[in-house]
Amino acid sequence: MREDFPMLKKDIIYFDNGATTLKPNILIESLKDYYENYSANAHRGDYDISLKVDTMYENTRKIIKNFINAKKESEIAFTSGATDSLNKIIFGYFRNTLKENDEVLLTLSEHASNILPWFELKDELNLNINYIPLDENYEVTLENLKKVITPNTKVISIAHTTNVVGDIRPIKEIIEYAHKNNILVVIDGAQSVPHIKVDVQDLDIDFLAFSAHKMCGPTGVGVLYGKEELLNNIKPIIFGGGMNASFDYDGVRIYKEAPHLLEAGTPNIADVIAFGKIVEYINNIGIENIHKKELELKQYLIEKLEQNKNITIYNKNSKSGIVTFNYKDIFAQDLAIYLNKYNICVRAGNHCAKILKEELKVKNTCRVSFYFYNTKEEIDKLVEVLNNKKIKEEII
Repeated sequence: MREDFPMLKKDIIYFDNGATTLKPNILIESLKDYYENYSANAHRGDYDISLKVDTMYENTRKIIKNFINAKKESEIAFTSGATDSLNKIIFGYFRNTLKENDEVLLTLSEHASNILPWFELKDELNLNINYIPLDENYEVTLENLKKVITPNTKVISIAHTTNVVGDIRPIKEIIEYAHKNNILVVIDGAQSVPHIKVDVQDLDIDFLAFSAHKMCGPTGVGVLYGKEELLNNIKPIIFGGGMNASFDYDGVRIYKEAPHLLEAGTPNIADVIAFGKIVEYINNIGIENIHKKELELKQYLIEKLEQNKNITIYNKNSKSGIVTFNYKDIFAQDLAIYLNKYNICVRAGNHCAKILKEELKVKNTCRVSFYFYNTKEEIDKLVEVLNNKKIKEEII
């Protein structure tokens, strides 16, 4: 599928798909079609091009509903990204259902978007926050979860797949155990939905957040999934046009039901429509094929890196297309800048998981994250550059 991606014609090797993915022509064409041919607002007009917008926009909701196997389209709300989705879940639902001394369980390997909002709510409601211990591979196990659950635990909020270690959590078993203990589960799906099959009914997920831009889609679009009975009790945190049915001078107002309740203002119309095209594109490739390809690439890279005694790999055993590593005596960002000289794009730093350093015992790492358009030939080039005997001299 590499011919579908204009960026791949620019002589770069792109290994930062965990941050955002490259965009195919079908996305660009869909955006161009909207802005050239039917650039009207959504859910506002009674004329042909506006009605076409409504149809196209709502069709994406249907596509997403089928993609994650939600029961109803009304369980799918569009947001600006996974961060926005998580904030709307945390402050729109849990702010109104949790009380003082209730406990929220997180992990030390969570992304900032799934930690900072909880910290804010903790201060506001005087909640308790605790962490599920990670095992020797920095992964979450059901056994470790059971050790820390208390009668006060009301929420477990964790990534399905983490963005540094790349471990895929046993979500189905965790949710089953949580529900037996009357605990709700919030899933950050930013790193899982683009790579593996996520069936919200099979997994019995309560809330799920993910972004379009991490799966070849546009930036500025995300999805908030919630079970119907939960979304019906969520309160909006943004107010304005599109989310109200009526209001009067005396303050009496009637708001719409979810999902439109959570979509105040003019939505990101062109990008939502384009996201629908992207999900169809992903479906044509096959999510299972994507995962298989990523695992093949990861195993190939690990076998190559293990031959270099200066390289430490932190997540050999995880089952996603993420490889996190460091080069002995070279600062992670310096290594990334060195690789950039050869047009190789990797991520360096703490990857927005700033408290994971307590477990890894190192603050910054380099990360390679694959997607289906990456190749073994690209990996060979990366390994060749890392094996350069003058690497430290070039960096200095």
